[in-house]
Amino acid sequence: MYAIPLGEDGAELRPLEPWRAEEFLAHMDRGREFIGRYIALADAVADLESARAFLQGYADKAAADAGRIYGIWTDGKLVGGVLFRTMDVTQGTAEAGCWLEPSAVGKGLVTRATRVIIDWAVEERGIHRVEWWAAAANEASVAVARRLGMTRDGVLREGRLHRGERHDMEIWSVLAPEWRAGRQPS
Repeated sequence: MYAIPLGEDGAELRPLEPWRAEEFLAHMDRGREFIGRYIALADAVADLESARAFLQGYADKAAADAGRIYGIWTDGKLVGGVLFRTMDVTQGTAEAGCWLEPSAVGKGLVTRATRVIIDWAVEERGIHRVEWWAAAANEASVAVARRLGMTRDGVLREGRLHRGERHDMEIWSVLAPEWRAGRQPS
């Protein structure tokens, strides 16, 4: 088991594995309505069985080199996570995403954690393009894309149906050369 420190505040990034299903479910229960405003994760993880199945799906993706999921812990408590929902090493593309429970908002955790996984994807896995999809109304997620130095590629008007409502989806991306240039000290 490993943990990657996310700064001096004690936050850590760790793999989110199937054996953590109970902890994952408790975390989702704490933030279900907040998390579920824009993403389907809160609806997909409804009980212990679905929590375990969701994490197993990502364990299978990791084994196939097709996705990854990581939890963000503060003070030993799971408060959110980041992931590669999709990852195609052959094509050099990946889609990153995130979620947080309300107690963790406004601390820069998602931005810091996403930097770690994008660094890994670009430098270790050879990913050329990392995408970030966010509901246009999800101002916090759009702000993360901006802080990461991503470029807004466009908007899929009413591109996603979530909880009976259509959402415009903003697509943001960063290319490996841009990522590397942005990571260089000025």
